[in-house]
Amino acid sequence: MLPSRASVVVVGGGPAGFMAAIAAAEAAGGRFPGGVLLLESTPEPLHKVLISGGGRCNVTHACWDPRVLVDHYPRGGKALRGPFSRFATGDTVAWFQAHGLQLVEEPDGRLFPRSNRSSSVVETLRRAAIAAGVAVHTAQAGQTAQALPGGGFRLRLRSGGELEAEHLVLATGSHPSGHRIAASLGHGLVAPVPSLFTLTLADHPLVDLAGVAMDPVQLELLLTPLPGIAASSATKPQRQRGPVLITHWGLSGPATLRLTAFAARALRERRYRAELRVDWTGGRKPAELEGWFADARRDQARRQLGNWRPWPDLSRRLWLHLLALGGVDASLRWADLPRRSEQALVTALRDSRYQISGRGPFGEEFVTAGGIPLAEVNLATMESRVQPGLFLVGELLDVDGVTGGFNFQHCWSSGWLAGQALAAQRTCS
Repeated sequence: MLPSRASVVVVGGGPAGFMAAIAAAEAAGGRFPGGVLLLESTPEPLHKVLISGGGRCNVTHACWDPRVLVDHYPRGGKALRGPFSRFATGDTVAWFQAHGLQLVEEPDGRLFPRSNRSSSVVETLRRAAIAAGVAVHTAQAGQTAQALPGGGFRLRLRSGGELEAEHLVLATGSHPSGHRIAASLGHGLVAPVPSLFTLTLADHPLVDLAGVAMDPVQLELLLTPLPGIAASSATKPQRQRGPVLITHWGLSGPATLRLTAFAARALRERRYRAELRVDWTGGRKPAELEGWFADARRDQARRQLGNWRPWPDLSRRLWLHLLALGGVDASLRWADLPRRSEQALVTALRDSRYQISGRGPFGEEFVTAGGIPLAEVNLATMESRVQPGLFLVGELLDVDGVTGGFNFQHCWSSGWLAGQALAAQRTCS
């Protein structure tokens, strides 16, 4: 049974909501007479944590300097410099270790629980909530909120029940319910759009290579100006370099996801139609490739093109694909490769062009760009500048990061800051 009143009510049982509730309860040390309540609309809190990272949960990223960390956020990065100076990657690692969970860094910088299971992260947060005295209620969704004349809030639930709270924390992620509640309390909204998605290349033979991965690959998204709209920074080419995965519908992988994150709004405006330039060599100079071709002519003269690639890490399937597209016979010997064909292959390796026809069928990590404008929030405390006593954390805000644990890091940071501020207000009162 839900109580009729609480000192703090957190709406949303995801990573930011749990961190806010735990941090508030721990820092207050039992000084919230009405307790800390956490409401989750689904039967299973922390579901996003459980399924993230393929069931492993990429908790954060080994980017220790806040000045560098902010560069991984297409929206909100500059504003996060202050919050990250108080609680960033090192603090997250220390927090989880203090609560019994050790994180391990992988070669690419991602940090996972030592158990390699996301359930370990979920269990750690649940245990910490219980130990701190947080009351977690599932299948309880906030529907509307009203600011009371004497301070505090009246929250109406989807089930029809009501409860009053001295302080209200919204941690509903990108769900429209949180946007509606925030709007009813005076907040604006930056329209959410998908971020971190794959790129579709309809009817292109490249998709026949599904499963091929290359690293590094250099991507450049060419954005033409929209009719009737002056060219702006949104039309500047977007570039990323890193691993790329060919799928049944197009391109995915970390470099692709980072590219779409930084170009999320520009691509949405163009209905996900654009030209993509792919350098399969990862940025190697033409002279270097020509040197490799010369070496192959000399050292592999009698071998067929299809049986010897310019460099070992080049996928054989991709190499055969590029040969076919260039009209070059794969059975041709290296000694007999015409100069004109060599130049065509160098161009195909360094400057392949693809027409993007849409975005993939799902978003990696289910991230969106948009939410409550950061100008409406005091980022030192995560308290609303519009409505005192209201705190906004996590993906509800107009902040999103690239893949690799950065979105979770913002959840941990914003939740912890809100929790500290709530406890400080209780101490002062």
